[in-house]
Amino acid sequence: MLNDVYKEAESRMKGAVQSLEEDLAGIRTGRASPALIERLQVEYYGTNTSLVQLATISVPEPRTLLIRPFDSTTLKVIERAILASDLGLTPNNDGKSIRLNLPPLTEERRRELVKVVHNRLEEARVAIRNVRRDSIRDLRDFLQDKLISEDEQQKGEAELQKLTDRYIEEINKIGEKKEKEILEV
Repeated sequence: MLNDVYKEAESRMKGAVQSLEEDLAGIRTGRASPALIERLQVEYYGTNTSLVQLATISVPEPRTLLIRPFDSTTLKVIERAILASDLGLTPNNDGKSIRLNLPPLTEERRRELVKVVHNRLEEARVAIRNVRRDSIRDLRDFLQDKLISEDEQQKGEAELQKLTDRYIEEINKIGEKKEKEILEV
């Protein structure tokens, strides 16, 4: 029974970390990365579709992204989606593909991005703590229903705290790495 609680908590914590990594991949650094625009939503025949499903995205140069749509009729809608996004990039459409030139980040913009990263990290930490809280509530419910003893409940809470500390440490490492990436000139 305790193992089920641990497994569920660990699974949910892994999900929170994975979600954070995907989220941070979309935050711009000094280099071009397909992850920056892969999840960009494009309206395709009345349905919002992620860009990665409509085109191949490559990095021909360190500060350039090249988008080649599978269907050339989607060029205009992809271009509109990029302009409407908060990326601040201007697409160059040559009729077959779209080039995105990433200008170098200013020091001020780098600082703003670091603040965004810190906010996302805090959201992930809160998500981890919420998982811990829910799991501890489950343990207390088990104790109340006489399914586990008080010793097992205390042991379970200690184990959940270790799990929480491990995942928060992982989040901190991911954050430090991303911050270093952003501030790198």
